[in-house]
Amino acid sequence: MDEEDLELLSDSGDEDAESEDDEESNSLGTLYTEDIGLEPSRNTPAPEPSVTPMDEYDNVPAARLRGGFEGDLSKEPYIVKFPLRTAGAVYSRDDPTVNDQYTNALGQADNTFAPFTSKLEWEIARWAKLRGPSSTAFTELMKIDGVPEKLGLSFKSAKDLNKVIDLLLPGRPRFHRHEVLVGDEVCEVFFRDVIACIRALLGDPDFSVFLVFVPEKHYTDGTQTVRMYHDMNTGRWWWSTQEALEKDKPGATIVPIIISTDKTQLTLFRNKSAYPIYLTIGNIPKEIRSKPSNRAYVLLGYLPTTRLENVTNHAARRRLLANLYHACMARILAPLKSAGKHGIHMTTADTLTRRFHPLLACVVNDYPEQVLCTCTYSGECPTCEVHRNELGEYHRDDPPALRSLEKIFEILDSFETDPAGFLQACKSAGVKPVVDPFWKDLPYAHIYRSITPDILHQLYQGILKHLIHWIIEAYGANEIDARCRRMPPNHNLRLFIKGISTLSRVTGQEHDYMCRILLGLIIDAPLPNGLSSARLLAATRAMLDFLYLAQYPIHTDNTLELLEDALEDFHANKHIFTELGIRDSYNIPKLHWAQHYVTAIKLYGTTDNVNTQYTERLHIDLAKQAYAATNRKDEFSQMTLWVERKEKILRHSQYIQWRCDGSPAIQRKKWSPPGLELDRALHMAKHPSVRGVSFETLATEYGATFFRTALARYVTLINNPNLTARNVERSLWTVRIPFTKVSVWNRIKFRRLDPASGRTSTADSIHVRPAKQDGRGRLVPGRFDTALVNDGTGDITGIEGYRVGRVRVVFSLPEKSIPVLFTNADIAEVPQHLAYVEWYSALQEPERHHGLHKITQLKDRDGGRVCSVIPLANIRRSIHLFPKFGRAAPPEWTSSNVLDLCNTFFVNHFTDRHLYRIIY
Repeated sequence: MDEEDLELLSDSGDEDAESEDDEESNSLGTLYTEDIGLEPSRNTPAPEPSVTPMDEYDNVPAARLRGGFEGDLSKEPYIVKFPLRTAGAVYSRDDPTVNDQYTNALGQADNTFAPFTSKLEWEIARWAKLRGPSSTAFTELMKIDGVPEKLGLSFKSAKDLNKVIDLLLPGRPRFHRHEVLVGDEVCEVFFRDVIACIRALLGDPDFSVFLVFVPEKHYTDGTQTVRMYHDMNTGRWWWSTQEALEKDKPGATIVPIIISTDKTQLTLFRNKSAYPIYLTIGNIPKEIRSKPSNRAYVLLGYLPTTRLENVTNHAARRRLLANLYHACMARILAPLKSAGKHGIHMTTADTLTRRFHPLLACVVNDYPEQVLCTCTYSGECPTCEVHRNELGEYHRDDPPALRSLEKIFEILDSFETDPAGFLQACKSAGVKPVVDPFWKDLPYAHIYRSITPDILHQLYQGILKHLIHWIIEAYGANEIDARCRRMPPNHNLRLFIKGISTLSRVTGQEHDYMCRILLGLIIDAPLPNGLSSARLLAATRAMLDFLYLAQYPIHTDNTLELLEDALEDFHANKHIFTELGIRDSYNIPKLHWAQHYVTAIKLYGTTDNVNTQYTERLHIDLAKQAYAATNRKDEFSQMTLWVERKEKILRHSQYIQWRCDGSPAIQRKKWSPPGLELDRALHMAKHPSVRGVSFETLATEYGATFFRTALARYVTLINNPNLTARNVERSLWTVRIPFTKVSVWNRIKFRRLDPASGRTSTADSIHVRPAKQDGRGRLVPGRFDTALVNDGTGDITGIEGYRVGRVRVVFSLPEKSIPVLFTNADIAEVPQHLAYVEWYSALQEPERHHGLHKITQLKDRDGGRVCSVIPLANIRRSIHLFPKFGRAAPPEWTSSNVLDLCNTFFVNHFTDRHLYRIIY
């Protein structure tokens, strides 16, 4: 965008306006006059002073800035390979390939769709098992006279189709049913062979091109001073474990096992639940594991869901349930004891055989499951020995140490020799008296180190849930809800039109959307009793920083310092809630566990390696849908069979696609670190939303009051880019616009490319549409979103070279008129799409305690909006603005008119993680 595009737009070109060019400029003149030589309006209000705390709180530190460190995250890392060449050694190359073995198992190499007779039969089978109706409905369809014959199907019912799938399609390991006797009750547990599941993941052709087999150290540059962390093989656990393993068993390849267990409700009534256990491996990059459709997680089994209601003693019942959990987990993971210690030869899809050592690396659970698997007590930290009454204290300089695994092993070994002393020793150590925890004999396993960060339950459903409730109590539900209803819309936000104080059963996603507007709800709201809001703002900003930094897909030692800084700032300001009478103590296990985040990231890579959101999503596919397909009798036998059939269909679909692609050979691909994913591709619809919109309509319905003048200025500057601002103004009225109507687009889209799958998805959008009526005749207010605009000098991160503008019109020029308009310019360089934008003031230094940038609407001497026409490509993305509400939200403001009625705003940094990473 040219500098002149930001000059003030005058409604007339009289001599009086020109004669004022040489007068001394005011504060806004500093912003514009130096660039374009025009005097700004004297009626433009001066920026409001920032809110300062009361004198006794002047020592509250300013919000910390993180600028400069994001640049390192986008660099190609300097990689240090593991020094011992024996690590990840290849022992042999086998033949045939995995796909060739699959072809041999089918037995019909000449038929691409075998065991189905045709492509049509295969697609009907796939539809029936993945997208179709119930088995009964499918059977009824097949019984309609002539349907199977006319379609040429070899199966005539769901039962016939199931036989084909069960007998003729290869798949992942089968489930087996086992019985466990607990007291007087017989419990069922269903599980697969864990080694066979690992073999299936390593042998999957879709994963083999990206698999990693050896640890690496990644640095920002060749000096090797600042380390980077992203995928699991860049963490310290893999490196140190590889060193220990190479001393005993040279030539080893580690398979980091990631286990997750989580009980989930299957029905709203009758209290039916399932207890799935999922498995994946750290050799698969996290970008692939994070997508459920990639099938990088395996359903390993279903644990018993019994409540042991026949045991009347509550303490005895809890002990029995804990021992039942560990007994079942130990039985499922028992093959890992020998395989982890001695190794087992397995072949990947690229036909290379290595000696793999499957080792338990991470246990991904929410807090109740963490307590259960570590044998600790609820209300305490599951990983360290901090007393429950000291959980609210912050220990940056003296971080809490992990529980001693050696001490726990000594207690467990004492059971056989001193059963009575065993109970007392467990009580003294703060652990439950579980005789044989499942991790007891697993090689190289450290259960207290294996507990990982949990963004969903620890942050969204934990710390931030508490913080939201504290804020509502501090400011009052009515005022918070009123401000929620007046937030302007944005693609990345959810509008809480009814407020947030009355919501029940709030999901993690809803807490996510609340966090995106949380700071804007309180940024200028007064606290009761005249208390300064400085510390509350600082505490809220610090916790939001911690939340967003914790979710970075790649970290360095420097960004981890920022993560620690954010947590330290929260603890330094949290006592404002005590002064308000909201909170007496902060002994919250989830708040305490935030102190372990940096250590966990350094051990296992970034938090998206072990996110419980992935397994929560798997509940839908592998538990709830599986249950819905049963007849509710002996459901787990049917659920496991349903999962097996679905997996076979998905694997066969993968195989057929490979055959249709010409059976290409599997080739390793270079895996690049995820970086910050800062790139967004502008995408516009091929055809305009509305054709032939007149200039008058643009003024009345779109609010583009000065459209003709702004377009004339743009044409003048393109034809004569070296003109002075005064000459530009003089030549405006000589520009002939040979048309009175333009085609307009009502939406701008920005797409992101998935680095793993190559698929594109809409990551952001900007709405630019006038008011309209819906199908029922109701008025839908117009929506003109705000955007972050690059003036041509902006970098990929930071605010330098960026402005905020409100997009009023997105349009294109009639092709026949382009040669007439641009006589002195290269017509080929004229943009296909242009935008009419109203401007806000420049992004100045952020406010002290909340760290957001304040901006105001720019207006000319007559009160009109300052505007200009710019190339659409200059728009970087959407941006959301927090209105400056004052002491109370004005009743006349609504979500649809607040951008028109409010004059002062704060730039929202938290609409999504992409914006948070680029604006500072």
